[in-house]
Amino acid sequence: MNIPEITAAEAASLIQHGDLLAVGGFGPAGSPKVITPALAQRARKEHEAGRPFKVSVVTGASIGASCDGELAKAEAVDRRLPFSVNADMRRAYNQGEVRYNDLNLSDNASHLRQGLTGRVSWGIVEACDVQEVQGKVRLYLTAGIGIAPTICRMAEKGVFVELNAWHSSKIIGMHDIYEIEDPWFRAPIRITHPIEIIGLPYIEVSPDRIIGIVHTNLPDEARTMNQGSAETDQIGQHMADFLVWNMKQGYMASHKLILQSGVGSGANAVMGALGRCKEVPNFQIYTEVLQEEAMRLIAEGRVVAASTGALTLSPERLQDLYANINDYRGRLLIRPSEISNCPEIIARLGICSLNTAVEVDIYGHVNSTKVGGTYMMNGVGGSCDFTCNSMLATFTCCSTAKEGRISSIVPFCSHVDHTEHYVDAIVTEYGVADLRNKSALERAEALIAIAHPDYRPILREYMRLASKRGGHTHHLLTAAFALHDTYRRKGDMRLVDWGEYIY
Repeated sequence: MNIPEITAAEAASLIQHGDLLAVGGFGPAGSPKVITPALAQRARKEHEAGRPFKVSVVTGASIGASCDGELAKAEAVDRRLPFSVNADMRRAYNQGEVRYNDLNLSDNASHLRQGLTGRVSWGIVEACDVQEVQGKVRLYLTAGIGIAPTICRMAEKGVFVELNAWHSSKIIGMHDIYEIEDPWFRAPIRITHPIEIIGLPYIEVSPDRIIGIVHTNLPDEARTMNQGSAETDQIGQHMADFLVWNMKQGYMASHKLILQSGVGSGANAVMGALGRCKEVPNFQIYTEVLQEEAMRLIAEGRVVAASTGALTLSPERLQDLYANINDYRGRLLIRPSEISNCPEIIARLGICSLNTAVEVDIYGHVNSTKVGGTYMMNGVGGSCDFTCNSMLATFTCCSTAKEGRISSIVPFCSHVDHTEHYVDAIVTEYGVADLRNKSALERAEALIAIAHPDYRPILREYMRLASKRGGHTHHLLTAAFALHDTYRRKGDMRLVDWGEYIY
């Protein structure tokens, strides 16, 4: 091949202040790892010389610390979207230092193609192999894809490829890369079961689009999953019982159970608890991220097939997968995020979604992003994509946080990502609130019943006071955020005094 081999510093030297950088991968899986730290170092030197230097960054979802963390600490980011879990980046956008745009992941690549995100200057993608075939370059990606196909087509100045020897080329053939057509009158996306193949195992790029190849040998930067707790085990059991009940009622087909699971330690633990429940039949997965417990269930045969946007696994677990990759062929596919999160496919497959809530209000609205309605945690990610389109849309959360000082069930969410119209059920360690076919007041009763016992009398008293105002949903607007305000002032929601809020 005639593509030059360059260093990370050489790649970073080409990126200019004001450029829009599009980065492949999905979460830490398959994310580039050496060009962005070199860019952060360059930004520091520019700042020391008194010159401005910031870039905008769009990724498939969250990204590794070598991108978000390094660039945030170097104060090198102007605008960031659509999702981030990095603590340094979170601090930067909560302090107004980075203009952060939270976005449904299914819209991300489409917005790039429409030009809504801006003109993409540079693309950075990670590959395990690069081949030239009949005058075209084939990029074989690693453990995550994200928006890499769109990046390779849209980057106006060109694409940098980090060729990472840590990832095994044995993963070739596990990707199904397909880019959705632009509207209008786009063709249907013909996925009718989770591992149906509709695309190619590689991204094909013209050689003149590749600016340079940077050689690396670094593992993904996946976070360590916390161990499950008694609460998450109880939530998993309640979810399992709820699924079995739905099957017995005929609401769901036991032989076609397809689950989606959100991201994080809580979601990972609930998936593990579900897998241990023998009453739940073997199932399939169609999701945006596969974490440790899901991969264990695939190995055990509990999960018979899985489609994902990324393998967010520990380095040890990922290397184990590479060593035994043939055991997963025909059972596992990795897709771009606009396919893993595609509303059309989610609705067609009849998925049951399992996502995580920050808080839920008594009428079934869900806040999955902002603490106290103000401070962004990570972003909405793909939870809206699945909640709005799944056959059964559920959210899980422990009933309290901060050693009981915060209730996860409140009179009114301090921020709403998911409205009552799309949320079918809430699960805490105290049970399941099935919100389907219930009036507003019936939903309130069901949700208060699964709140922590310390908070049930508090929530019922709010309902008693609010009922005096009448209406379809009973609210006392002067007291709707009393629990949040009490925590802000006194440090414990249980210390609420309703008399302070009634006037």
